[in-house]
Amino acid sequence: MNFFSTYKKHQKERLELDGEFYPKFVGEFWTSKQRQASSLHEISYRACFKAQLPKFFIEIFSKKGDVVYDPFSGRGTTVIEAALLERNVIANDVNPLSRILSFPRFYIPDTQEVENRLGAIPFEKNERADIDLSMFYHSKTESEIVGLKKYLKKRKRSGLEDDLDRWIRMVATNRLTGHSSGFFSVYTFPPNQAVAAERQKRINKKRKQKPEYRDTKKIILKKSKQLLRGVTEPEIGILRRMGEHAAFLTGDARTTKKIPSEHIQLTVTSPPFLDVVQYADDNWLRFWFNDINAGEVAKKVTMSKTLKDWAEVMFGVFAELFRITRKGGWVAFEVGEVKNGKIKLEEYVVPLGIKAGFECKGIVINQQQFTKTSNIWGIKNNSKGTNSNRIVLFTKT
Repeated sequence: MNFFSTYKKHQKERLELDGEFYPKFVGEFWTSKQRQASSLHEISYRACFKAQLPKFFIEIFSKKGDVVYDPFSGRGTTVIEAALLERNVIANDVNPLSRILSFPRFYIPDTQEVENRLGAIPFEKNERADIDLSMFYHSKTESEIVGLKKYLKKRKRSGLEDDLDRWIRMVATNRLTGHSSGFFSVYTFPPNQAVAAERQKRINKKRKQKPEYRDTKKIILKKSKQLLRGVTEPEIGILRRMGEHAAFLTGDARTTKKIPSEHIQLTVTSPPFLDVVQYADDNWLRFWFNDINAGEVAKKVTMSKTLKDWAEVMFGVFAELFRITRKGGWVAFEVGEVKNGKIKLEEYVVPLGIKAGFECKGIVINQQQFTKTSNIWGIKNNSKGTNSNRIVLFTKT
């Protein structure tokens, strides 16, 4: 498919920068018009996009066997979707949680094996965490979480950790806190981050609640079945085959020396937007469970407070993307909107990509009609009644 001829009728606007004009393609290009995403994507993570977004660009700008890359991989939406479409994948993220949440989904377990492994994990009574978690968990639940944490740590240190252990770690990490009985914690909000302990105390007081016992093994098994409910046997085989050649890097997107020059056909990514999301703070409980040094992650995650600082970092990313992208390759760079839409990051990203050597082919603005308003974070859907994704398209000629 040639995007520019197929969607020519959607070219309704133009972006003017320094006397140059770049087409804007506006419409509803995915979500309601495409199949429901795989159940495998149902892993909570802050600021992640829907699987239909990378799928749209992967199908247009790559073919089977090509290498698809995401330098800010997060929960792994791009690489999981690319692998399902039989593309080779490379994922990178400075946050080591990204690999923990992504890699296990390439090696799909049998749920009976998950149940058997869970049953074999020893839990001692009255285990306690080395930090106060009483505002989140019933004492018996906390004991089970600590027991599971110790088991996984021991397996990894001894070199015995296998695909089943990694799967259980991923699911448990995802079930630490949330707003229903499907999570280990008392009611908290939302499931893609952990609020601070003091804030949880206030939530408990306001709701007049206290943590009830949650069966951690039962919850892990239930979530495993939910993740796998729509996954077919052929897809399991495809993911395993793609996983054998996949690379999961943990480092700065500006210096990915392990990726050869002119190796990538397509990059689909969404970078951290200024200091809108506090990735390190939001994941403090997940870090604790996985023995990750939160302070070290905080130093590495790009949380620029000014556009100037953010642009400097992103130019470094684009320079590296230009090195690793092959001629005829593409970059789909999702920039969203910040400051209630007052700042349109594509106006800053277009010059950065061009300076790095890319040619900007335009901006795709996907507008999805919404059915309910989500203002948990004080961010409401825009006045036109849509949720927007804004993606800048670059190519290397």
